[in-house]
Amino acid sequence: MEIITSTQNPKIKQAVKLQGAKERKESGLILVEGKKEISLALKAEIEIETLFYCAHLAGEENELLLLLDRKKVINVSPEVFKKIAYREHPDGFLAVAQAKEIRLEQVKLSKKPLVIILEAVEKPGNLGAILRSADAAKADAVIICDPKTDVFNPNVVRASLGTVFTNQVAVSGFKELQNWLKANSIKTFAATPHTKTSYTKADYTGPSAILVGTEHEGLSEKWMEAADEKIKIPMKGQIDSLNASVSLAIVLFEAVRQRGV
Repeated sequence: MEIITSTQNPKIKQAVKLQGAKERKESGLILVEGKKEISLALKAEIEIETLFYCAHLAGEENELLLLLDRKKVINVSPEVFKKIAYREHPDGFLAVAQAKEIRLEQVKLSKKPLVIILEAVEKPGNLGAILRSADAAKADAVIICDPKTDVFNPNVVRASLGTVFTNQVAVSGFKELQNWLKANSIKTFAATPHTKTSYTKADYTGPSAILVGTEHEGLSEKWMEAADEKIKIPMKGQIDSLNASVSLAIVLFEAVRQRGV
């Protein structure tokens, strides 16, 4: 197994560059750190280009290594691994992989789909948390409208625990998404504090899409006007909103409850 001990190695330099959105976009490559996350990527048939492995950090763990061509595995020293890692407590596994994006028209829907739509999501941590909720609820898809963060930002991969690979995640513009929703007869529910209708009073048993906007501004006016129904989570304290990922999870699992799944 090839061993790299220098942080100046070209492969190490490329891995470091992939922490930036520009390099990911230009190269079509992404970083996936962590044994669990890489395992989920492999299950989703994500093509692994290189696996950087630090035996000192990983211990005697070798299950993941057996799943890959040995030519793709590169052993690195602890110092080198810490250079390319973006986690505070790395486990010794970091992969460079091909980004696998799907277009809106490629999304596969069930007979009564449950879809999540996020407008202008900008915080990787929020997106990651929402993807975990989507995975747990078995939502059909997560559609990101006019995103302000890269879906494959390393922090999204980390915060999602790899569920960015287990969900159908597509990026779309407003008009394209509106046409898609109408074509699939999906009713939209906009989460907002500016309505009297509690989220528990809405009916999500048919084809449904839950819309969530940014934490500070909420959904834009165009989405509020386009939504079929507006819903809110009643607040008893001094604030009128929750973290975007928390709000989404509350409504999402009410939909799951109603569907009896």
